[in-house]
Amino acid sequence: MTRLKEIANGVWPTMITPFTEDKQVDYNGLEQLIEWYISQGVDGLFAVCQSSEMFFLSLEERVKMARFVKEKAGSRVPVIASGHVSDDLEGQIEEIRQIAATGIDAFVIVTNRFAKEEESDEVWISRAQTILENVPGVSFGLYECPYPYKRLLSPQVLSWCASTGRFLFLKDTSCSETEIEAKLEAVKGSSLKLFNANTATLLASLRLGAAGFSGVMANMHPDLYVWLTRNWSAEPQKAETLQAFLSTASLIELQIYPVNAKYYQQQLGLPIALTGRSKDASTFTATRKLEVNQLAATEQAIREHVSLPRPVYAKA
Repeated sequence: MTRLKEIANGVWPTMITPFTEDKQVDYNGLEQLIEWYISQGVDGLFAVCQSSEMFFLSLEERVKMARFVKEKAGSRVPVIASGHVSDDLEGQIEEIRQIAATGIDAFVIVTNRFAKEEESDEVWISRAQTILENVPGVSFGLYECPYPYKRLLSPQVLSWCASTGRFLFLKDTSCSETEIEAKLEAVKGSSLKLFNANTATLLASLRLGAAGFSGVMANMHPDLYVWLTRNWSAEPQKAETLQAFLSTASLIELQIYPVNAKYYQQQLGLPIALTGRSKDASTFTATRKLEVNQLAATEQAIREHVSLPRPVYAKA
């Protein structure tokens, strides 16, 4: 891995994993998915994350997927990846070494892996320091993953992370303008950038100085998030209208995700199955499909408002 000095601002989808009907990773579908994300103008790809069902992938699969995404994306967009699921430090160091060696641009640490819920920030920093010492030359990101528990990083911890010069990316899941503002102040002037995972607070966070969006809904209409992150300042009224739609649309996350995202992508022409390992696709009922279809129909009106056509995927 060649260490990045900076992460690009903008939209970083949390990639889903297509599976075959027998629940093996579908690399043909994954390749088409990579092409679709890039065609929508995203600024980077976040692979092997929770949306990718990484807790249900073997280390061999996580390594292979990270390498595949990086190779197929090439020089078009940077690729960061997690796959950070082990509990013990020894296991974490091994998975970081193997996944970092695939050529990804940064390895994303899951923030709840370094300390139990009741353990202090000092414990977290001590274990993070151990990781940094054991994997020199690797650039890192941070992901406040909600599973198995959500560990939000304090401004003090983020300040320490920024001071190391090794951390470039934070996927913030606080869903709080107040907390985002404090975090941005803590990393001000450093190479560590904050990407909001929460749609409702996105526009407000961009105004505060957030670098962009990295969340679930970039699996359904990433180009709308791209438009917002690039045009919110120049076209504030359209941005407000788009923000209101995106926030309402994001409630579909409460459905059966990532099955619903795979269904949405199917409707665009992407050759992927609804199958997965984390959720039972058979529970994705006709009514839930109807909800996704109606969301897509409503989306067309907002596309006309910001002059963006609904994308139809053509196989590369």
